[in-house]
This record gives sequence, structure tokens and C-alpha cells, in this order.
Amino acid sequence: MTEALARGWLLAWIAFGAAPAGSLVLLLIHRITGGRWGEALAPCLRPTAALLPLVALGFLGVAAALPALYPWAADPGVVKPDVAALYLNPGAFAARGAVALLGWSVLAGLVLTGRCTRLVAGLGLAFYGLTVSLVPMDWILSLEPRFTSSAFGAGFALHQILAALSLAAVASPRGLGAETAPDLANLLLATLLGVLYIGLMSYVVAWYGDLPPKAAYYLRRAGNPYPAVIGAAVAAGGIVPFLLLLLGAVRRSPGALRLVGLLVLVGLALRLCWLVLPAWGTGAGGAALAAGPWLVGLVIVGLLASRLAGRFGRRPGHA
Repeated sequence: MTEALARGWLLAWIAFGAAPAGSLVLLLIHRITGGRWGEALAPCLRPTAALLPLVALGFLGVAAALPALYPWAADPGVVKPDVAALYLNPGAFAARGAVALLGWSVLAGLVLTGRCTRLVAGLGLAFYGLTVSLVPMDWILSLEPRFTSSAFGAGFALHQILAALSLAAVASPRGLGAETAPDLANLLLATLLGVLYIGLMSYVVAWYGDLPPKAAYYLRRAGNPYPAVIGAAVAAGGIVPFLLLLLGAVRRSPGALRLVGLLVLVGLALRLCWLVLPAWGTGAGGAALAAGPWLVGLVIVGLLASRLAGRFGRRPGHA
């Protein structure tokens, strides 16, 4: 696997895995709280969550290409010796990713087979909260190991949930009608505000801190085309959907929510590119070009796999 292909795979794999993980979280929440929103969205959430074993399998490609992806894997000297020995090393990276992805896959299996009790759902959400505070640091932030952000895990979790909700809006399952569409609109609005808030506050805190590693992180994203990328992400995937979701006619219309969901998905993809690509400098272009075919292939395989798991989507009572 060449360097550009490996980097493209990482970007496509992270983008593809967001909605399955977010769908699992929503299914676990609904198992505890109940509500008509979960029953309406189950035909989309359940087959999407069933793709988590495929996401876990895709992690093998990331683990096999670590030196081409992460500077600490190619040269442990780029981080402090204690950090390299205790945390940023290939064995620990693979172990954390495997535990998280296998755990999420097992939870998805329990939900989809109707074996997830409320207690299991609560413990599953606690497990997700713990693991999602670690693996985004590995998969994304360790591309630039001198930069740290305590809010990144929470932001990534909201990114996954928002991806799942947006996909459900685009898919517009049969249960989504004039009565349940406002529920989905409320969930989209709340999660979208969370993503925008954490992203903005992370920038404000880094700006006020005025520390060299944090400044370098944002300076790498100040050169073309990254200001346009994040501007389009915030405008098309944040501000426009937010304004649309304030309109009652949009909130009650599954068709209008399809447009909102599509805009948000585009915005999330652009934001992910802004987060990942600058870390590779001049190699970012090749990675971006390689990511497209990889993502299309993953989506096709995911659609085929979801057809096999479609029977779970017809059993909303187990969500």
C-alpha cells in the first residue's frame, strides 16, 4: 500500500465509520429512554449500526500502514520518550483501537438481536464514553502529536451522532412522518449546535492559550485551500442547516430534512478533511484523491452488507 493510498484509506475509513458508531449510540440511548423518535429512525439506525464489524475489519488496514500515516510510528523520536514508550507506540495504538471497535461491534450485535437490556445499554454507553475519549486522539490528533485538546473526544462523539442523524434524515425511513419529523429536527438541531460549540470553543481556548504547538496546528490550516474548506464546512454544513431547522415548515417535512441531512453530511466530510489533511503537508493532495475511491468502495460494500442486515431494520421494537 503506497503512502497516498494508505492516507486516503485512513480518511475514508474514519468518514465511513462515523455513522455506524453514532447509530449505535442512538440505539443505546433509545433502549434506555424509549420514545417515538427511535422507533421512526430504527429502520435506518439498525442496518447502519450493523456495519460496525465492517468498520472494525477496516482498522486492520490502518494498523498495517502506521509508519505511512503517523510520524510517531515512523520515528518515535518526534515525541517524548516516555510518551512513546507508554502511549504512542504501535502495540498500544492497535490494542486501544481493537478494544473500542470490537466492543462497539459486540454492543451492536446485542442491540440488533434484542439481547440488550437497559442495564447493558447503560454500561454500553459508559464504555462508549470511555473509548471515544481515547481513539479519536489516536486516529486523528496523533497525526500531529504535539497538539492536544481535552474536548476533542466529546466533539468526535457528537460528530458521529450527527452523522447518524443526518444519514437517517437523508434515508427518510417510512416511519418518519409529519409527527416524528420534528423529533428528528430537534435532535439534529441540538447535536449540530454541540458540534459547532465545541469546535468554536476549542479554537478560542487555543487562541487565548497562545502556545506554540497549538498555534502551529492552526497555522498549518491557514494556507490554501484550508480556509475555504472550513468556511464551506461551517456555512453549508452548519449555519445553513441551523437556519433551516428554525423554520416550522422544514421541521415538519421529511423531504426538507433530507436536504438538511445532506448539507450536514457534506459539512462533516469537509471538516474531517480540514482536521486530517494538513497534517500530511504536501502529501495531502494525493491522500484526498485516494480517499474518494476508497470511500465509494466502502459505501458500496456497506450498502450490500446492510441489505443482509435489513431484517433488523424491520424490528423496531427491539431498538
